[in-house]
Amino acid sequence: MSQPPANSPTEFDAYAADYEGALQEGLAATGEDSAFFAERRVTWLRKRLDAMGVAPRRILDFGCGTGGSTPYLLSIPGVEKIVGGDVSAASLDVARQKWTDPRVSFTLLTELSPDAQFDLAFCNGVFHHIPVADRAGCVRQIFGALRPGGAFALWENNPWNPGVRYIMSRVPFDRDAITLSPPESRRLVRDNGFAESTQDFLFIFPRQLAWFRPLETSVCKLPVGGQYLTLGRKPSAVS
Repeated sequence: MSQPPANSPTEFDAYAADYEGALQEGLAATGEDSAFFAERRVTWLRKRLDAMGVAPRRILDFGCGTGGSTPYLLSIPGVEKIVGGDVSAASLDVARQKWTDPRVSFTLLTELSPDAQFDLAFCNGVFHHIPVADRAGCVRQIFGALRPGGAFALWENNPWNPGVRYIMSRVPFDRDAITLSPPESRRLVRDNGFAESTQDFLFIFPRQLAWFRPLETSVCKLPVGGQYLTLGRKPSAVS
């Protein structure tokens, strides 16, 4: 990418040692912790990938931070390699200490080679930290890192949900972030080479209403969830 996200690497370096604690300041309102959301994102994504016929062996975790998604991505059957990339060297150091599985490695995004080696690019809550002018370039970087037929899973916070705006206001590194609306995310993916773009909304019910969560499968197209998944696919034949 041409420059780091709006929150500079130095700022994210400052949160690396207690990233989860800072995040939990906002998530406490939901009654859940970050592990709950990380696991559900990957479980949901697995169902969508199965429907697409995508069985990822090599995964890029774009903007991996301290590796919160790593154990859940490793749980996907058949995964042979995960590369976590980030702009924060301190966050990557924490991730390396936490996750020592030989299938996992971490690197600065500036050192990521666009060599079309990945079957899946996973990205959660990253693009609202990237300057608007640089977002298309980041999608193109991801596009170049994916093999033909590979999938791009872009999870973002839903600014149409008032609870999300409240949660972000309580998270130190999210307060000044510039969110992406669902149509903006879909255009971003579509306009930078991806096809077959679909969108789902998840995390509608807080823990106090957990008994309603089985309904989310039926209402996932309604734009009310706390996060949404934009799932695109790189064409099998790229000109």
